[in-house]
Amino acid sequence: MDIEKLRQLLEGIQQGQTTVEQALERLRQLPFEDLGYANLDLHRALRNGMPEVVFCEGKSIEHTTAILKRLWQYHERVMGTRVSPEMAEAIQLDIPAAHYEPLSRLVTLARGETVVLPENAPYALVVTGGTADMAVAEEAAQTLEFLGSRVQRAYDVGVAGIHRLFDRLDLLTGASVILSVAGMEGALTSVVGGLVSCPVVGVPTSVGYGASFNGLAALLSMLNSCAAGVSVVNIDNGFGAGVVAHRILQAGKTVSQPKEKA
Repeated sequence: MDIEKLRQLLEGIQQGQTTVEQALERLRQLPFEDLGYANLDLHRALRNGMPEVVFCEGKSIEHTTAILKRLWQYHERVMGTRVSPEMAEAIQLDIPAAHYEPLSRLVTLARGETVVLPENAPYALVVTGGTADMAVAEEAAQTLEFLGSRVQRAYDVGVAGIHRLFDRLDLLTGASVILSVAGMEGALTSVVGGLVSCPVVGVPTSVGYGASFNGLAALLSMLNSCAAGVSVVNIDNGFGAGVVAHRILQAGKTVSQPKEKA
């Protein structure tokens, strides 16, 4: 249950449209529901602003579909990550409203119209070292968009042709947070961190030859960045980076203003 649904429930009681018994029945499943193979955290949206997201890799198709269906009963927006094409096909047969993006491997469900943000709204910029990093980058970018944040993209601007990055300098300096997605040696993140004043989230990817150790080299490089203001998520964790960037953008909206003296 999210904040809006809880508000509607309380207003229904206040207006006499919902009885106390009906409300208690709706609330009985809070804060979680035990499915036997999963305990769904139905209270998470009330605690931190977004419902539980389903990590689908490693789960059976039957369990994944059932979990998504139950969450869809309680929330206006539901997301599943790391969804294979075969799993997505099965999910869409059972839940026709499910939308699948093959590149990011995200399944999303959403009720209502998509909110169009103004062109001057603060944005997160997602940059990649190469085209091979786009799958992780799109997981991050689409997570941000799903959560309601404005996103800009600058792909294939790695340090091997650094003039490509400098050509996007206006985008870089105008961003409120930047997600730097790179494999190989992960040098892009340090360069970006040295050019901008906003927070930079390093996202190492498993792209690279043998000595990159499936992203470990990029991870260590980003963790050891000498550029200030850089934080790093785990290898290939586009979703986690997207959530961090969204919260940074949200924090900028909710900075309290000084109270006027009486």
